[in-house]
Amino acid sequence: MIKILIADDHPVVREGLRQILARSSDMTVGGEALNGQEVMEKIAAEEWDVLVLDIGMPGRDGLEVLKDVHREQPDLPVLVLSMYPEEQVAVRALKAGAAGYMNKETAPKELVNAIKKIYDGGKYVSAALAEKLASSLDTHAKAEPHETLSDREFQVFRLLASGKEANEIAEELFISVKTVRTYRDRIHEKLHLKNDVELARYAMKYGLLE
Repeated sequence: MIKILIADDHPVVREGLRQILARSSDMTVGGEALNGQEVMEKIAAEEWDVLVLDIGMPGRDGLEVLKDVHREQPDLPVLVLSMYPEEQVAVRALKAGAAGYMNKETAPKELVNAIKKIYDGGKYVSAALAEKLASSLDTHAKAEPHETLSDREFQVFRLLASGKEANEIAEELFISVKTVRTYRDRIHEKLHLKNDVELARYAMKYGLLE
């Protein structure tokens, strides 16, 4: 029996995932987590076969939680489940230690297969993502500007694009307002943007908002 931990802050999503997994006789949802802190507490307290992780939960950035999970439980396969377009976020998730990445829209059809694959030691990616990963190996391919952002810069970028102020971001990420502004200046420079209005437009253009 594959024991699964579901991490998502939306009750409707968690219930939907439970119903999908209930169709499989060799899987059971052994627990749920609503944020990154609960994820770390639960993986420390019990053994799990698979973690299904939403990287858009409130609090700490999902990619940072993923890195912590991978550091503390390197053998625990993690399937990242998110509303973010996979071509924009999946590569970062895989680099951070995820065994697979799935857009929530495809979960009803592919969730069980994806969990079985990563439980058996494989990697799960969609055909479109596999093509994206293959093209990323092409040294002549031109990267989009946001792909040059560090994970922390990308995290701040998403928060800025969602309309949050510097002080709100500082509180959420446990960093100073000055540091947030430094990151914002770097992001503007790397993406060739003049202000946060252009930043929000950029995020919408590339589908980087959840």
